[in-house]
Amino acid sequence: MSSTRIRRHVNAPRASVYRALLDAQAVQTWMVPDGMTSHVHAFDPREGGSFRISLTYDAPTCTGKTTAHTDTHHGRFVKLVPNEQVVQVVEFETEDPALRGEMTITFTLTDADGGTDIFAVHDGVPSGVPPADNELGWQMSLAKLAALVEAGSP
Repeated sequence: MSSTRIRRHVNAPRASVYRALLDAQAVQTWMVPDGMTSHVHAFDPREGGSFRISLTYDAPTCTGKTTAHTDTHHGRFVKLVPNEQVVQVVEFETEDPALRGEMTITFTLTDADGGTDIFAVHDGVPSGVPPADNELGWQMSLAKLAALVEAGSP
């Protein structure tokens, strides 16, 4: 198991970033690496609330973790501190033992340089996920989050 730690500055207030972390439509837009599309099946943004999301590869040559071309994961929100932190536990829906196990994703928001610094930590990444791939996917997703909140959405 590995961890990914990423810091990203966005030119938007913490409240906007926090809302984008807990809005299903926003999550469907930003929490997806390039070359994939997202579908939010369920999303209950409260402590103890659950969610289920599928990411599908655009290219038919890419292999998914759940089905031929799709990665589906489910999880729950374990801690929500308004405008400061979101902690969620997620797990891939897969038969592959190298991809199984609960992962913890923590987003911490702080004021910085007229905007917000996002510190994202993804702990417990299964051994079947190459650390470099996980980091690249998160970099792509946080770039989309930055673009979304800097444009004034959600």
